[in-house]
Amino acid sequence: MAKATLFQKEIPEEKRVFYYENEEDDPIKTKEQEKKVEVKLPEDYEFIPKNPFKKLYSALMFRIFWIFGQWYERRYWQAKFYGREKLKKAKGKGYLIYANHTNPFHDVFGPGITADRRIFTIISPVNLLLPGIGKILPAIGGIPLGTSPKTKKGFHDAVDKRLRQGNCMVIYPEAHVWPYATKIRKFPAGNRSFMYATRNNLPIFTMTTTYHRRENSKKEIPRMDIYIDGPFYPDEKKTEEENRTILAKKAYDSMVKYSKKSSYEYFKYIKK
Repeated sequence: MAKATLFQKEIPEEKRVFYYENEEDDPIKTKEQEKKVEVKLPEDYEFIPKNPFKKLYSALMFRIFWIFGQWYERRYWQAKFYGREKLKKAKGKGYLIYANHTNPFHDVFGPGITADRRIFTIISPVNLLLPGIGKILPAIGGIPLGTSPKTKKGFHDAVDKRLRQGNCMVIYPEAHVWPYATKIRKFPAGNRSFMYATRNNLPIFTMTTTYHRRENSKKEIPRMDIYIDGPFYPDEKKTEEENRTILAKKAYDSMVKYSKKSSYEYFKYIKK
């Protein structure tokens, strides 16, 4: 499968087919993944910077990221957004967005211009090794998963704190990027990532990216429509495990519903 790039070139049809054994197969592998490089965070990794200059740098980088994202999404991908007004129902409190994972760069910029506030995104530590963008991911809101008991605790504490501050947390429950996929895959981690909404009693939304042919264009690369759905709230009368299961199902069903609006299959995914 073709390597992902910020500005995607036309891909020959014969290279737009991926044969998979299960939905956890990874069509796009970085050099680090192919070499099975294991990334371990330092024990003193700072998930939330305390230094005022680092905070200022982060705010500046996020602003640049947001401005570029506006052009990248609306002009390059010709993206149209539906349902953003639903996010206003979470006014005054943090919330989480669960999105389908179908484009490595749109998935960085899309939520940032969709949300009505600062976003933070849960990422794999291996993403910190990506050329160019890897080093700035934490500055624009990337929170890498902990890799040891200490850093895992720091990771969970950071996610909870960012949510309590009233921010938006973005999660990709499908885990792996399947470029231009028009179906929703099962969540490999089950309902685990829904613990944050449950224990903080916060709403979740879904963001589903769909693909369509470009109007009045000979380009085969699709354009996007993005749908926001929600809010879905935890039920205070139910246990944490029950709420996690219920929210996971609501998110999955919502994403499946909107994914059916895709009208163009640029890449084909065929089970072996």
